[in-house]
Amino acid sequence: MTFNIEKYKEIQGFIEKNKTKTSIIAISKNIKTEIVQKAIMSGIRIFGENRVQEATKKFKNLKKSFSDLELHLTGPLQTNKVKDALKLFDTFHVLDRQKLADEFFKHQTLLKGKKFFIQVNIGMEQTKSGIEPSYCDEFIFYCKNKLKLNVIGLMCIPPYNDDPIKYFNQLKTIAKENNLHELSMGMSGDYDKAIKCGATYIRVGTALFGERKYD
Repeated sequence: MTFNIEKYKEIQGFIEKNKTKTSIIAISKNIKTEIVQKAIMSGIRIFGENRVQEATKKFKNLKKSFSDLELHLTGPLQTNKVKDALKLFDTFHVLDRQKLADEFFKHQTLLKGKKFFIQVNIGMEQTKSGIEPSYCDEFIFYCKNKLKLNVIGLMCIPPYNDDPIKYFNQLKTIAKENNLHELSMGMSGDYDKAIKCGATYIRVGTALFGERKYD
């Protein structure tokens, strides 16, 4: 397993061809530190992780060595891990319930400079986390106006066996209606469609690092 810089360049070329302002988040969960270091030496600066403990082991020292690294939390977050997560991550794609939003609010001294995406359960699937589309307006207002969290956009994971385009466009509509300008959508299997639908962040792991070996 290694970092596929050629695939990264290919995706960058696709972004440039489509004239979109899309950033690639290299999802490095279950990837060894030495491979992440190779990606960094190749010029990659935006990474995504799913677990706080794993990310801390990999990135705590790397962030000290490379001050321009940007670390995104892209997996589910338990409320008891919020404080530790705020000490390490820059951007959170996991704001999926009021209890979690309230927990972030408790740590005012750690919130400076942090950015948040609200996760939308765009396909209303029971197996996925997120705010149902019909409750998005209310939750966005609560997070932005009541808690004053720096919500910059919306994130979604469309149903696996369905055409993602309609879901990407739906997310884009909800964001526009709420004056949000960032869209975190698209992964290794559908990033091309997400880019064409206006994604500002795509979360790409397998295409860049290969299939993961899980413990």
